[in-house]
Amino acid sequence: MSGIVLHSFFRSSTSFRVRAALRLKGIDFKQNTYDFRKNEQRSAEYLTRNPQGLVPTLTTDDGVDIPQSLAIIEWLEETYPEPALLPEDRAGRARVRSLAHAIALDVHPVNNLRILNYLKERFGGSEKAIADWFRHWVGLGFQSVEQRLKIDKDTGTFCHGETVTLADICLTAQYVNNSRFAVDHKPFPNIQRIAAVCLEMPEFKAAMPAAQPDAV
Repeated sequence: MSGIVLHSFFRSSTSFRVRAALRLKGIDFKQNTYDFRKNEQRSAEYLTRNPQGLVPTLTTDDGVDIPQSLAIIEWLEETYPEPALLPEDRAGRARVRSLAHAIALDVHPVNNLRILNYLKERFGGSEKAIADWFRHWVGLGFQSVEQRLKIDKDTGTFCHGETVTLADICLTAQYVNNSRFAVDHKPFPNIQRIAAVCLEMPEFKAAMPAAQPDAV
């Protein structure tokens, strides 16, 4: 059993990314969970680990705290290189990172829970308006990702060829999160196909929100 600890919240799509990466690499880990509905991520103890008060944070074997899911997965890739989540060639790595970033850095931030809460609290956004906001930004982001997957010869069973990469992890985590707001995935057949393949894998099943110890 390793000494790795993942600090997470079951419904967090960024935590989903790291859970999937850990499972895909076969790394044992412990989870410490924080209920965002009770603001447990704002506790004094947790803020010493991650001053942003966000999840996930990974505590490594030697006690180093790493916030931010993409930084965590890059650390896992460098520390536990097999199986690889990035291609060997530079162009392939750039393509995978680009697809991952299109979701993780463009789609996800404007649909983050704290953004949605602010829309409600500061601007009086109704549940319908907030759901429309969520679907609007997912739709724009997924349109461009779908087009890239459609026209690019490097697209295979997964986003890049025949093995799971960082791009698939980010895509599937967002795909699962979209269900909370009834996003229609039919306009995105390549995204739908790739996510379906991933969600049949035991590593992704184990990363699902409902499979976590704090799921309610």
